[in-house]
Amino acid sequence: MKTQYFTQCYTLQSHCFQMTTHYNYIYFFSSTTCADMASANYGPSEDQFLCPICLDVFTDPVTTPCGHNFCMNCINEHWKTRDQNRCPICKKDFTTRPVLRVNTITDLIVQFRQSTQQKASSSSSEQQESKPGEVPCDVCTGTKVKALKSCLVCLVSYCETHLEPHLTASRLKRHQLMDPVENLEGRMCTKHLNPLELFCKSDQTCVCMLCTVLDHKNHDVVPLEEEYEEKKVELKKTESEIQQMIQKRRVKIQEIKQSVDLSEEDAGREKAEGVQVFTDLMKSVRRGLKELLKTIEEKQETTKKQAEAFIRELDQEISELMKRSAEVEQLSRSEDHLHLLQSLNIHQPPPTKDWTEVSVCPSYEGIVVKAVSQLKETLSEKMKKVLEAELKRVQMFAVDVTLDPETAHPYLILSDDGKQVKLGDVWKNLPNNPERFSHCSCVITKQSFSSGRFYFEVQVEGKTEWFLGVIRESVNRKGNISLSPQNGYWIIRLINGNEYTALDDPPVDLSVKSGLQKVGVFVDYEEGVVSFYDLEAAALIYSFTGCSFTEKLFPYFNPGPYNGGRNAAPLIISPVKRCWGLAPMRE
Repeated sequence: MKTQYFTQCYTLQSHCFQMTTHYNYIYFFSSTTCADMASANYGPSEDQFLCPICLDVFTDPVTTPCGHNFCMNCINEHWKTRDQNRCPICKKDFTTRPVLRVNTITDLIVQFRQSTQQKASSSSSEQQESKPGEVPCDVCTGTKVKALKSCLVCLVSYCETHLEPHLTASRLKRHQLMDPVENLEGRMCTKHLNPLELFCKSDQTCVCMLCTVLDHKNHDVVPLEEEYEEKKVELKKTESEIQQMIQKRRVKIQEIKQSVDLSEEDAGREKAEGVQVFTDLMKSVRRGLKELLKTIEEKQETTKKQAEAFIRELDQEISELMKRSAEVEQLSRSEDHLHLLQSLNIHQPPPTKDWTEVSVCPSYEGIVVKAVSQLKETLSEKMKKVLEAELKRVQMFAVDVTLDPETAHPYLILSDDGKQVKLGDVWKNLPNNPERFSHCSCVITKQSFSSGRFYFEVQVEGKTEWFLGVIRESVNRKGNISLSPQNGYWIIRLINGNEYTALDDPPVDLSVKSGLQKVGVFVDYEEGVVSFYDLEAAALIYSFTGCSFTEKLFPYFNPGPYNGGRNAAPLIISPVKRCWGLAPMRE
């Protein structure tokens, strides 16, 4: 500890502007000689036993010829590092290194140390031992007591007992005390060994007084306290922002948990419905199979009975014929001319059935086809019920959308409420803003969607051509447009009155009953699905699957060409109504 103090004091002396201040500090702590102490009419104070170099209680005190007292090691180190024999107090020069005399206050110092240790021991026993995480006193021996303060000059943490000299001794009252902290060396400038009392805003670092003169000259430097208060305000703001972020994430966690709960409910419902549907289908299949087997077996049994009847009838005829054959044979052996001629008419072959066209060849053709046809009809009914249930679910995500006139092609005519669009025959002089479609006669909605699920319905009744679906925000709106998912379009179309096509990669011809009246469009952003429904037939028209959405999506409407008035009807955004017991639409 003394060596550290010694090094600090004389390193500081190497800097010109602080050298005088340092020695004035040493002057302030000049020791009192034995004669002065003896002549005093009161007991010695604690600061009278402090070495003016290390500022600690004397160890092996010696006196210079000029009468000043120092620790033997401190004064020798002082002279060794300075290469001159001068008293640090009075600046008296000695031609040669003087002989140091053992000081007569040694006994008093021993008594003072013993008294201080006893006092510290007694006080420490009353104080609490430092706990893990607390700063211990650096002076305590044996049991380490919790430190009360740390001194930035001594670089030592003190308990209540060992702190007393800093509170009572005039020489130590000028030291800078603070709440106890560990690693006091880290609070000193490593280059100048001064306390870090200032903050350089230019370099965003803590500096000492000497740094501002040498390394940080002309920099924006403020006291630590000022920067501390400023940073505290920033930290409070940061803390508030972090708390808001935490709260948002907690809300998101709750949303995710609720989504999981809803997902579990949906999964349970889907499982139940799926099990019910497939159970019904399996029952229908088993029933159809049973009926098929029964029909075949009944037909086989009928054939068997018919064959048995034929066989009995043939056996009967054979028996009659064998009897007649015996009679004829017997008559042929008769030698009575008259009897033979008289019996010829009696013994003619008996009348028999013509069996030439009779056969037993059952036909099973059409039995399986008929059974499969009945099963297909049952399956179609089940599919219709499933699709109706599916429509109920997707209609729960209905949104209210209106057409955006800022995006409409100049030939299009939009209704005042933004729910209808048709092609006109007059080019309107409209601003060619970036959002407007200038080549393709289409329009999108004001509303966009970048997450979740949404659904809307469009009336297409009376039209011979139209294009309908969703597009991503960044599509080309000015030049020739290739309508495909690769270019950001998920569209189905009608042309020539009855040709329905999904504009996928490649396009897919759709099997749709002619005369679609209303189309439902459903999008699941996260799942990457765009589905189109025939609402009148409660049937799925087509689904784009495996889509990767990364931008806002807009509902897309193109009423098609006028076609001499044959396609004059507008596309109409319809309100989603209660269908098949459907719950009301969400606003």
